[in-house]
Amino acid sequence: MGATGGTGRGTAGVGRGGGSREAYLAARVLNALLREDYGGLAGRVARTRDGVGLLLADGRWVRLEPGPPFQDFVVARDERLGLEQVLETLAEASDPRDADGVSAFFDECLAALHALELHDEHRDAVLARRPSYESLAAFADHPVYPTSRARIGLSEEDLLAYAPEFAPAFELRWAAVPRAALEPGSAPALPADVAPGGLALGQDETLFPVHPLTVDEVRRVPGVRLLDGPRVTVRPTLSMRTVEVGPGTQLKLPLPTSTLGVRNRRSIRPGTLADGARAELLLRRLAGPGVLVADEQAHAHAGHEYLAWMVRRLPPGRVVPVAALNVPEVRKELDGVLPAYLRLLLRWNVRLFVRYGVALEAHQQNLALVFQHDGMRLLVKDNDGLLASPAALEEAGIDVPSFHDARMLTDDPHALADVFVTITLHLAAAAVAFAWLPHAEAAALLRASLAEALDEHGDHPRARLLRARTLDAARLTAKSMVTAGTLVAKERSGARDVNKFYGASGPNYLRRG
Repeated sequence: MGATGGTGRGTAGVGRGGGSREAYLAARVLNALLREDYGGLAGRVARTRDGVGLLLADGRWVRLEPGPPFQDFVVARDERLGLEQVLETLAEASDPRDADGVSAFFDECLAALHALELHDEHRDAVLARRPSYESLAAFADHPVYPTSRARIGLSEEDLLAYAPEFAPAFELRWAAVPRAALEPGSAPALPADVAPGGLALGQDETLFPVHPLTVDEVRRVPGVRLLDGPRVTVRPTLSMRTVEVGPGTQLKLPLPTSTLGVRNRRSIRPGTLADGARAELLLRRLAGPGVLVADEQAHAHAGHEYLAWMVRRLPPGRVVPVAALNVPEVRKELDGVLPAYLRLLLRWNVRLFVRYGVALEAHQQNLALVFQHDGMRLLVKDNDGLLASPAALEEAGIDVPSFHDARMLTDDPHALADVFVTITLHLAAAAVAFAWLPHAEAAALLRASLAEALDEHGDHPRARLLRARTLDAARLTAKSMVTAGTLVAKERSGARDVNKFYGASGPNYLRRG
């Protein structure tokens, strides 16, 4: 490879011409860098007599075309880039202070490319096994994060054995943990239907499930004993660190990897599960018609990021993750459900925002459709990322939860609107609508569904604000996910939360053309 901007990393195995998967990933990476304007790349977009384009570090001129819904310009569909060309351009544009982040992103890109190719190799075999909706959901790439397939530090064997897109089954491991290590609020023991029998525990010990990938981390924790058997077979869900134990029962466990950026660790910090449980109780009180909230009250944490568990109970019915709606096999099966889904999603989230000052980090992975005998409902889970206004809750007569993570509370209505726009609107609504329908039809449906939801609240100040930030806005806020997740350290970006870092904007696909 040529110059790497001082990163010291190579890209062995990738080239400049780009195979089909490499060209696909290279375009996604360049699109993300343009959208986030990392290193001022968006400012280098130029117009010539031949159209709009960008000059790469190796001298190649890349043609661009309009890129709605989420950005102004993207790599033209008939361009075939090599990943090396894009990463050289990233290195050239990068700040020297970001050398570690750029180096890490090189690795992330290579891991994502390998995971894409591995999935292509096994896709037909997985489909032949009639995989679950959770596995099918993992067939779809993240709508905007380009290297979502990368799980940092995991091998090919690890992916085949534990990643949801390969629909594997595997056996959990177990550990004896001193009861004295339990954090306040932890359950004293696993529920009986999840815990295996026949394990010898001391009087002052409690049983913790351990994901096979986390065994080496747990082995190093003082005072904790790894146990042999008995066997409990589980299957990974879309999130990978959450596994299905049985019908309607899931178990969330920490993993020693990162996804959606090297700073997005899949371990579990103390306080996170308790905050999720508090958020669940809040949402149960606020849930409107057609909305279900998963039961996530049973949890425990032993003060170490790799010693934690949470049992999730799902409601009865056929549960389809919203992320699965972007998979052609599922779209075909659920033909016609889109308008009802958008109406339900936006009506409830607007209601939460306007009446209670609550914005959910309920993206396509944390939402599901539940089909029961009397109709379809919306299920929300994994709520430890929500944002709530204490003043708005108190005004509505709702007790403010005592969250461990102070970042979950704010009275800044624009911070709440940022979450609504980037999560509810972009990921949960628009990413689905634009995958199902032609652009003009999707935009019209989104616009009508959101306007209907806002009209219910008339001239309420928070309804006016949300309308100004969505339907009437010249541009829509976007998250700089690659920038905050991998490329730039928190000390430079200033991001308190890498999942709530905004520095980009895109065209307003809700406005009439």
